[in-house]
Amino acid sequence: MDQPKFIHPEAQIAENVSIGPFSYIDKNVVIGPGCRIANNVTIYSGARIGANVNIFPGAVISAIPQDLKFRGEETTAEIGDGTTLRECSTVNRGTAAKGKTVVGKNCLIMAYSHVAHDCRVGNNVIISNASQLAGEVEVDDFAIIGGGSLIHQFCHLGAHIMLQGGALVNKDIPPFVKAAREPISYTGVNTVGLRRRGYSSEAIAQIQEIYTVLYGSGKLVSEALDIIEKTFPATPERDAIVNFVRSSERGILRGYTGN
Repeated sequence: MDQPKFIHPEAQIAENVSIGPFSYIDKNVVIGPGCRIANNVTIYSGARIGANVNIFPGAVISAIPQDLKFRGEETTAEIGDGTTLRECSTVNRGTAAKGKTVVGKNCLIMAYSHVAHDCRVGNNVIISNASQLAGEVEVDDFAIIGGGSLIHQFCHLGAHIMLQGGALVNKDIPPFVKAAREPISYTGVNTVGLRRRGYSSEAIAQIQEIYTVLYGSGKLVSEALDIIEKTFPATPERDAIVNFVRSSERGILRGYTGN
């Protein structure tokens, strides 16, 4: 017996999409091929879901923003190919600020996590259980966010970071680092993650030396950046760190003092 569900006739659903019972799919929704939508999933207007996305029960995609400035403007929530959204995770659509919320390809958004309006989450990102991203947060590729973390609005988390569970983040976290303790602090380079992703020993060593200057020289951040640019040869890793820190609007997280 076919179980009840609601699919708006104007929804654009590709071939080979499975939709479980009691799920709701609104108008102005696009769902790519090969998606698996479990029971009791809610997908509201503005959702743009790529191919082979796996959505578990209780997830809500493209609900209107939890932002009092929202005035009903047409915006979207975009989910990239191969991403998995586990039970009761939520991705709100954008506001006039950026027009869309984006979760990239091959991400894992674990149970009860929230991605707020106008966030931009890169590819291959892991957001662990019950983590909460406030509005307009940016998370770069291959970042890992530990469970129960709270990320303040407008923060930027760099590529390949490892963030401890239960973190309270109100500053930007530059790429390639581990961030832990309370208050959240730089605690080293994510060497294990970088090795797993094919970074050479030479590249990892340079990253470690750069962060020694940035966090261990006692210099102002601007002075440390000048030293880094003069001392280290230009590489994609050096430039990624320097450009991230120079463009940070909230300032970067502190170094660990041991106090």
